[in-house]
Amino acid sequence: MIVGGLQKFDVVVLGGGLGGCMAALAAAKMGLHVMLTEETDWLGGQLTSQAVPPDEHPWIEQFGCTATYREFRNRVRAYYKENYPLKEEVRQNKFLNPGNGWVSRLCHEPKVAKRVIEDMLAPYVNSGRICVIYQHKPVDASTEGDWIRHVTIEHCVTGERTILKAAYFLDATECGDVLPLAGVEFVMGAEGRSETGEPHASEAANPLDMQAFTYVFALDYIPGGDFTIERPKQYEFWRKFVPRHSRFPLLSWFANDANDTTKFKEYSLFPDERGLMPLWTYRRIIEASLFAKSIYESDISLINWPQNDYFLGPIYGVSDQERNQHLENAKQLSLSVLYWLQTETPRPDGGKGYPGIRLRKDVLDTEDGLAKRPYIRESRRIKALYTVTEHHVSKEIRGDQGICRYEDSVGVGSYHLDLHLTTVTNRTFYIPTYPYEIPLGALLPIRVKNLLPACKNIGTTQITNGCYRLHPTEWNIGESAGYLAAYAVLNQVTPHEVHANKAHLEAYQQLIVQQGVQIHWPDELEV
Repeated sequence: MIVGGLQKFDVVVLGGGLGGCMAALAAAKMGLHVMLTEETDWLGGQLTSQAVPPDEHPWIEQFGCTATYREFRNRVRAYYKENYPLKEEVRQNKFLNPGNGWVSRLCHEPKVAKRVIEDMLAPYVNSGRICVIYQHKPVDASTEGDWIRHVTIEHCVTGERTILKAAYFLDATECGDVLPLAGVEFVMGAEGRSETGEPHASEAANPLDMQAFTYVFALDYIPGGDFTIERPKQYEFWRKFVPRHSRFPLLSWFANDANDTTKFKEYSLFPDERGLMPLWTYRRIIEASLFAKSIYESDISLINWPQNDYFLGPIYGVSDQERNQHLENAKQLSLSVLYWLQTETPRPDGGKGYPGIRLRKDVLDTEDGLAKRPYIRESRRIKALYTVTEHHVSKEIRGDQGICRYEDSVGVGSYHLDLHLTTVTNRTFYIPTYPYEIPLGALLPIRVKNLLPACKNIGTTQITNGCYRLHPTEWNIGESAGYLAAYAVLNQVTPHEVHANKAHLEAYQQLIVQQGVQIHWPDELEV
């Protein structure tokens, strides 16, 4: 493992989430030598260390993603079919969903996603094209004019520092951490309506008004068992906490209705005769009945619900002390949700609590049973040559204009404008959209020449981040950014020159299309 001193690479990718992994893979495929850093000991970000099954669009099984994302999905299904004792009729299902969770057509264990991503990177890691360094985070950067010369990373435990030099630096951190270090112009939190013109923007800009983040955890259920955890130290606070936007306690079965977030909807824990939407099956990653042998005692479900969304404060743009306090509060909230489920949640039979609910620490490989990192929905965002706003994606605003198509598109995606409760104004909404394209201009900082965003930090607003942040889109952003850095190195041009020069733009787009990146939605797509 490379640690200490000065290390030189063609491309440095900071952050080993989905975007970062694909950026590194793309650049390595083009023959470059790449450093990939990761703050935890797991690659994969949203799918692994944050434990969130993929949120996807309705066409995902046919089109609307990159070839490598489809390869990932195929490899996940193949992994289960090759290694798990599935029932024969389940094994024959082309569209196997190991958890049959209703959030996605492919709900699976984080450790399987980790394994598959590592396998996809393996040829380039083992050959030396990609150097992966774990438990490191960026802490400093040196610049010269519009260029970044070095980025310094630090071991999260020992504090030992390494200086990284490269032609291009890609920020794939979950919170856009490289941007302030390198003096890259950025925005965070809520823009004001007068700034973006978006109907759903905040009345006034507030950089600390950010979306909730969540500490996810895994549970199974053994009827008759008692796995009640020690009472969390903040439990009294959370069991009594009523958000100001609600008349219901946060620890209840009432949450904002996605179809109309001004109203509340009642949910249930398990499916029952009341016909309420069951949250147990929402992000279920293992349905035990799919397996021929009883290798699982129970279904396993990942708990990423409205009840454990933490919106009392942000974890970047504030002091380390405040950050750490909010992280601890969020952990306490998730543990309090678990304790409430085990001891006090109302049951349909009139009783309270399910002590047979068990925290599965092994699923996420942590001492406290919570995900290695919180699920981050919103990052710092570059001030870009082009900023995607609500006007470019909202069905209501665009009307019969349909999909907003870009000549400089570098990918596609589709999801609602999904804004979880924000930390200051407590705004939330879920707005229908048209499928969208990813304009290259949104990947280019207004000034800095050799930094590219490769995660949730592209040129969107807080509102459009709500759809561009999802798994397949982040994957696509990282992959296209990796190819862009490689194209720039190999052709001795800057990404800005690629964007400005028609011949280079067409050549770069031809490259990514050949590599399996879909850059436009079909003209005949019915939406």
